[in-house]
Amino acid sequence: MYNIICSGFGGQGILTAGLIIANAGMNKGQNVTWIPSYGSEMRGGTANCNVKISDKKISTPFVKNIDILVAMNTPSLNKFEKMVVSGGTIVANSTMVEEGYKYRDDINVFYVDATALSDKIGNSRGANIAMLGSLAATEVLFSADVILKNVNMFFEKKGKNNPKNIETFNLGMKNTKKM
Repeated sequence: MYNIICSGFGGQGILTAGLIIANAGMNKGQNVTWIPSYGSEMRGGTANCNVKISDKKISTPFVKNIDILVAMNTPSLNKFEKMVVSGGTIVANSTMVEEGYKYRDDINVFYVDATALSDKIGNSRGANIAMLGSLAATEVLFSADVILKNVNMFFEKKGKNNPKNIETFNLGMKNTKKM
């Protein structure tokens, strides 16, 4: 079972990123839960979602011990890093994380300048897609092909397919660094 939390500010697409991860699990025939949490102020407030993916039945949708944390900003790291299991993985958006942030020594940390990369190619709302590319680069959850296929399917179903999402995803993968 994978226990995942995606977290950031409202408007960063973090709930969408969690839905794409959950859809990838469902499309692979796994059991999945997705529970969003956000402040009443929405855009600019905090937002996160709990995602569980398992081959077995899932008894509770809430995540207490995080295997994978996708963190779009410093407040997300401050709130959730202590819940990441030893040996767990953090994927951090280094554009929005304060320089010099001290991560725990017992976790795997990957980072990518997701916001800067997506802005650079004119996909300013695509930082979450760059983060999914970075998650794919870790090879912890799903292959890049599986995640990218689900990114495309998600937006095609909404009639909002953006060709720049593929470039953003690939830049996220290519520019991921391990600490």
